[in-house]
Amino acid sequence: MTLNVTASADLYMMFSCTESPLQPLLFGVPDKYMILIVPVFAYWSLSLFFYALDEGGYLSKYKLHTPAEFLKRNRVSMRHVVQDVLIQHLFQTILGAVLAWQEPETYTGCESRNILAWALWLRHCFVRALPLMPFIRVDGTQLAKQLSITMPLVNSGTSLAPTKPEMLAASLIYWIVVPAFQYLLAIFFVDTWQYFIHRTMHTHPWLYRTFHVRHHRLYVPYAFGALYNHPLEGFLEDTVGSLLAFKIAGMSVRQGMWFFTFSTVKTVDDHSGFRLPWDPLQFITENNAFYHDIHHQSWGMKVWR
Repeated sequence: MTLNVTASADLYMMFSCTESPLQPLLFGVPDKYMILIVPVFAYWSLSLFFYALDEGGYLSKYKLHTPAEFLKRNRVSMRHVVQDVLIQHLFQTILGAVLAWQEPETYTGCESRNILAWALWLRHCFVRALPLMPFIRVDGTQLAKQLSITMPLVNSGTSLAPTKPEMLAASLIYWIVVPAFQYLLAIFFVDTWQYFIHRTMHTHPWLYRTFHVRHHRLYVPYAFGALYNHPLEGFLEDTVGSLLAFKIAGMSVRQGMWFFTFSTVKTVDDHSGFRLPWDPLQFITENNAFYHDIHHQSWGMKVWR
């Protein structure tokens, strides 16, 4: 009871397709450049949104600190914060441009063929699992009929076109399961990367005094200061960590654009100083604006000396 691999390969090769470059998503600008622009735009536009709320006194009941605390407790001016974040974005953009230039072109047009490959793989897995089904009291023949898989495939190895259930499952894998896994893997990697670097900055006094103390000059966090770091720390923790996550997850350039943008929005939101009850980003994890506010207090820093 084996799948005719040669026949399946022939079926796959018979499915012809023509690839063409993926058209830009926005304004005719290639995705390899939009991946640099969109996250930076998201950072400053969302920061300006929170700044407008703050300056206009809107939703003040959801602010974690008063304007008086902002002026009295922070140890660095907003001008200096903005200046340092611009420098970090400059370094980030230069490195990203160099890497983007080397990224291969993304092509489209063969998605149906790729889905067919997944369907054939599912068929192969089903056939391989048939001998094991009696051990879990499953009638493989009956299951094959329910799935509209004709039994000559199972009994003689004849390769037939995938059924509708197989193609539907393959489409779900291709369009949803695989991208979701890539995003989750990237999030897990970058979160782990940043956690251990951040923890190291707090557990080693020299590293804290030399690098990380700059970020904690903001005892009252606000959106513009989300990436206010020492340039070396920002490069290592944010830029390198995100690029490694992008590569390890095997994302396309367009996927990377959304991943970097989401990461940027989450970071700004966490440092916004607002605890908005309808903000979904405040409820994804406990690592939110309230948590960051506690961490930025002198009694919440946990510096081991």
